[in-house]
Amino acid sequence: MTQLHELPAARQLIALRDREISSRELTEHYLSRIDRFGAELGAFVTIAPDLALDQAKRADAALTGGESLPLLGLPIAVKDLYATAGIRTTFGSAALAEHVPQADSWTVGLLRRAGAVVLGKTNTPEFGTTCYTENQVTPRPAVTPYSAQHYSSGSSGGAATAVAAGLLPVAHGSDGAGSIRTPAAACHLVGVKPSRGLVSPAPASSYFATTIEGPIARTVGDAAVLLDVMAQAHPGDLFGWHPAQSFAEATTQEPTRPLRIAMWVDTGVDGVPPHPEAVTAVRRTAALLRELGHRVDEIAIPARCDERTQQAMLHMFGSAVAAIAKAMLPAASASLLTPFNRHLLAIGEALTGSETVAFQSVLAQYATSFLTVLSEFDFALTPTTNGPPVPPGHYDAEGPEHVVDRMLAWSCHTPWANLTGAPAITLASHLDDHGMPHGFQLVGHQRGDARLLALAAALESAAPQTEVHPTCWRE
Repeated sequence: MTQLHELPAARQLIALRDREISSRELTEHYLSRIDRFGAELGAFVTIAPDLALDQAKRADAALTGGESLPLLGLPIAVKDLYATAGIRTTFGSAALAEHVPQADSWTVGLLRRAGAVVLGKTNTPEFGTTCYTENQVTPRPAVTPYSAQHYSSGSSGGAATAVAAGLLPVAHGSDGAGSIRTPAAACHLVGVKPSRGLVSPAPASSYFATTIEGPIARTVGDAAVLLDVMAQAHPGDLFGWHPAQSFAEATTQEPTRPLRIAMWVDTGVDGVPPHPEAVTAVRRTAALLRELGHRVDEIAIPARCDERTQQAMLHMFGSAVAAIAKAMLPAASASLLTPFNRHLLAIGEALTGSETVAFQSVLAQYATSFLTVLSEFDFALTPTTNGPPVPPGHYDAEGPEHVVDRMLAWSCHTPWANLTGAPAITLASHLDDHGMPHGFQLVGHQRGDARLLALAAALESAAPQTEVHPTCWRE
């Protein structure tokens, strides 16, 4: 017998509208699964069952009355880097462990107004600065349901864990250097990093915007349903724009012509060879694209992440933590930060104005190299991660000074898309002989999100495999 969480989110929404199931029934089902598996997997920071059941009650009344909202009655959770009115928001930091915002962030408000039932907050590393989800707020890191001895990546690790384990139908995430895509790959899911400006960062704003919110889901279609709600620009957005069509509609459309796709597996990091499973993920996808009639050209990676670029990335992270600390941390609470973020804070506070301009210039040049080469192609195809998920302790094994180097060796394929502002999506490729997930990444052109989702949906339909779920899926 099919359990409720086995239904795709889009199918759950149809069942809710047709009154085949109630929002309360669906909410209770997910709350029960969270109670059974959430703590063990490190998926959540905060659960708000009473608030969720009250929202579900109101959703059921609205559904009975014939009200139509895109997410009406669907359970969801919000990454704990984004403010939720009345629900604890810690930003993954012990310094903010009891922080309860009075207002929602812009995107959270959109999700609520679309009728979503917010169950709570998914786990994230402190301030989202790492590609692994471990902090001093929750007792356990977020791990992939495919192996509880391996991280589910980060910083949207809790969100990906929850969707893969059947604790949520879809999840809200965010991506500043791969933070949606690498967790989705580590959990055998779909993760979308939209084009710069498609999803509003309000109330935050920055000229050097690399982080954007997006969906994590089991299917491209489910991701598109959530993205349609999130893609509504705030009136004051610096880079905001409005899509010309529904993304859910785009996933039903085949590419209109043979596409030209650039491909590489090179990590771009000296001394870091491509992992064999990452190569497998890309080459099997390239073969499928060719079977669909598209041209795939293997090219040299457009720019290497050399020492100068790596230093600029470190300065970017440091400046971000320094800005967060200045804006949000209570007085004398810096000692509560993780060792890695204390390291970044020291770097950020030591940066001069000219050094800040210089690191932004280096990263802009790095991004321009990709844009220049890829202007001749429709899409780029790369691995999402350079190998399978890694065990807890892997990244900080040599101390906080080496965390960035160790993260970059694994997540080297994703940051360039953030720096260019291009849309990117990861899809599941395969499980290796140890049962560990691997994914591949497609990157499009700025504001070409609909075309990217259409290609991803076509690949998903053509792929010869079926969904492979972790053990807890049917428990």
